[in-house]
Amino acid sequence: MIIITKGVAQLTEIKKGLQDVIALETRISCIDGEKGILKYRNFDINELVNLSYDSVSYLLLNGDIPNNTELDDFSSKLKNEREINENLIQTIKTCNFNIEAMDALRTAVSHMSHCDLDLNDISHDANIRKAIKLIARFPTIVASFSRIKTGYNPLSPDYNLSHGANFLYMLSGEKPDELEAKVMEKDLILTAEHELNASTFSSRVTASTLSDLHSAIISGLDTLKGPLHGGARMAVMNMLDEVSSSNDAEQYVMDLIQNNQKIMGFGHRVYKTYDPRSNIYKDLAKKLAENKGDSTLYNIAERIEDTVIQELVEKQNKPIYPNADFYSGVIYKYLGLHPKLATSVFAIGRVSGWIAHCLEQYSDNRLIRPRARSI
Repeated sequence: MIIITKGVAQLTEIKKGLQDVIALETRISCIDGEKGILKYRNFDINELVNLSYDSVSYLLLNGDIPNNTELDDFSSKLKNEREINENLIQTIKTCNFNIEAMDALRTAVSHMSHCDLDLNDISHDANIRKAIKLIARFPTIVASFSRIKTGYNPLSPDYNLSHGANFLYMLSGEKPDELEAKVMEKDLILTAEHELNASTFSSRVTASTLSDLHSAIISGLDTLKGPLHGGARMAVMNMLDEVSSSNDAEQYVMDLIQNNQKIMGFGHRVYKTYDPRSNIYKDLAKKLAENKGDSTLYNIAERIEDTVIQELVEKQNKPIYPNADFYSGVIYKYLGLHPKLATSVFAIGRVSGWIAHCLEQYSDNRLIRPRARSI
């Protein structure tokens, strides 16, 4: 807690990890961790997940759900900026292909900034122009990196496909079926925004220095990469590979608990009950399993969840429920995504939220500069 006395800040309590510290006010999203509620711009996530990603991006950037004319215009602008030029493709080719796609994405965003005429213009209009390019090109960059890494040429975007469906097409060269396209679109919506998480906070800190939007987004990318944040999805996918069947899942969890090891995809700093996104992800994972006629992976995940709930929630009264990373990791495996793509796919969805927060920061800025107590 910080108490202001005659203009002097007195540090009276240190909250490790800034837990529960209110750092700023925002209109972009709202979380009720006790009730398991998540809202973007005051719209519940259970409603928003039925929209298109373009609609939700527009909502985050502009404050309201677009009407048909506004959506058509916004979607058209995004589609017209999906293509990346040969210079950027060459930059991606210079990346070390043993790295995560996140590292290549970060490098590509730096390259984009060098070529942007609006680079150092942080006016609202300039930032909206940059926002369109960033949101539109993130999927193309990640898909291009994946294809180059696996020995294929990058594909041009398909302008007739939605944001999520086009990404899956650019990865594989095949148009996804209706369910796969729907699931990818919903995944991007579910990851688009989540209040003042670590990557969003780092983006706002950078924006508060009046640095450019690309730099702020790179700050978000660097922070998201960590295994305690966006990198958890890759960890979940790797964890699922270690369990051969649902019969082995219970013992796997018990071993982790007995060795006091973290179970990836469970627990959240804010939610004390089910993460509302997790329920949606679980339903989508089940539908994908049924659609593919193979529920092995889903059954493993469900047994892991059941064991965690039984051992930690029911027996130890700890609020360790599945978070958004757990069943999203299941979904990514059903969609055939490589684990090294997982965090960058998270970023494809989250970039709209980062940008919305940066725009809000720029609009009423004060340098974010907390204090530390000397010990």
